[in-house]
Amino acid sequence: MLIRTYSTMWMIGGFAFLVYMGHLYIWAMVVVIQIFMAMELFNLLRKSSEEKQLPGFRLLNWHFFFTAMLFTYGRFLSRELVNTVSSDHLLFKLVSGLIKYQMIICYSLYITGFVWFILTLKKKAYKYQFKQYAWTHMILLTVFAQSSFTVANIFEGMFWFLLPASLIVINDIAAYLFGFFLGRTPLIKLSPKKTWEGFIGASVTTIISAFLLANVMGRFQWFTCPRKDLSTGWLSCDPGPMFKPEHYYLGDWVPLWFPWKEVFLLPVQWHALALGLFASIIAPFGGFFASGFKRAFKIKDFGDSIPGHGGITDRMDCQMVMAVFAYIYHQSFISPHNFSVDAILDQIIRNLTYEEQKSLYQQLEEIFQQRQLMQN
Repeated sequence: MLIRTYSTMWMIGGFAFLVYMGHLYIWAMVVVIQIFMAMELFNLLRKSSEEKQLPGFRLLNWHFFFTAMLFTYGRFLSRELVNTVSSDHLLFKLVSGLIKYQMIICYSLYITGFVWFILTLKKKAYKYQFKQYAWTHMILLTVFAQSSFTVANIFEGMFWFLLPASLIVINDIAAYLFGFFLGRTPLIKLSPKKTWEGFIGASVTTIISAFLLANVMGRFQWFTCPRKDLSTGWLSCDPGPMFKPEHYYLGDWVPLWFPWKEVFLLPVQWHALALGLFASIIAPFGGFFASGFKRAFKIKDFGDSIPGHGGITDRMDCQMVMAVFAYIYHQSFISPHNFSVDAILDQIIRNLTYEEQKSLYQQLEEIFQQRQLMQN
């Protein structure tokens, strides 16, 4: 428990520093986590006796990994990248061209890897090679399909990354403490150490924490403002109605001795309850899935990179499930569904050449001048 506590404090301290540094640094942290997760999962089915006969086969796995990374982040961060280089005409044209042809570039890289795999097939190693090929694609789906939502959450506003991630940490710590001191009743056979006492205690703690943390985080523009480029400068924006305090008069709802007769709450706090509920009841099943997975491979942990915790994958199982839910919830209930200026600009930058964008600008200018004349 002491080793686990010590490493937890280091992780929380490092994470807080990255949050202070900004969105770009947190994205870098996610990339590092992805690399460690892939490394741990690649090693699960690795057989050194087989790979001695297949020089360069491990390099093929990483070729597919970085191709998937280029495709995923090229789709999610194209607008931010273009906004970062918009002041430099030459660089803007280069980046715009790369984004426009990003899909064919990624497909060409993937086909190169596919042909590479076919050409390296060796007799007596077919089964191992095809198993590794399928395993690699499953890892890419697991790691990128889920963690890409984490990056999207970061740039939508750090609040939508930080709150869900914090709730998973709180739930994990609370479940461990309640289970350690009060646990008596086993919860699920896949994880014999998990108890009902730990599960219920952690659920109550997480839901309350979600409501309170949302009020604290929602008051800082550093957390609530979306990042529209890849810079690290300070943010300032109109946070929107979700992050503007609303007055609630308690009146007859509370006893006479209660000191607060009125409170100011942020509308986002009610949405935070949904995140807290998911983090406490559904997200732990990501951990149960990982437990069953480890039992299938007869291993205790995915790795040993974090003292007292195991590998990076052991700590990210619930986070991945939570990140996807947070993104879908934000897009379904928080993000406006009508066309926004940012969304239209994103499509213009992604699909039109520099000359076409200039032509569009000139046509818009003519339309505005005609309207102005008609009004006069």
